[in-house]
This record gives sequence, C-alpha cells and structure tokens, in this order.
Amino acid sequence: MKEIKIKTPQIRLGDFLKFASICSSGGEAKAKILNSEVYVNHKICRLRGKKLKNSDIVEVDGVEYIVKNEN
Repeated sequence: MKEIKIKTPQIRLGDFLKFASICSSGGEAKAKILNSEVYVNHKICRLRGKKLKNSDIVEVDGVEYIVKNEN
C-alpha cells in the first residue's frame, strides 16, 4: 500500500488521482472513475467529487493508496 500525503483536511477523488500521479490528466481520471475502475474503501466509486479524508483507501489497477494528512 502506497501512502499519499496531502496538506489539506480533504481532497476530491479526481484531484487525488492527478496529485498521486495515478492519472496524467483530469480527463483520464474522469474516464477511470466513470468506467468503474476506482475503488474507495473497497467499494466502486463513480463520483469524481467524492471527498477523501485521512485514512481513506483508494484502489486503482490493483494498487492501493492510503490518504494521509501531513499535519
């Protein structure tokens, strides 16, 4: 599991995918989300605006990422 540190209390899913370099663009992030390729806390998530917070787990292409607040 890869740890991704954010500086804010929360981050939207689409922004997280770009921030963590999982997707290279917003369009790619949107496509992955709408094609049911993204899981949040082990459930398929189709909401680009889903707000992620500390300890949420995002899975894409079989790789898990955990959201951690930097503070």
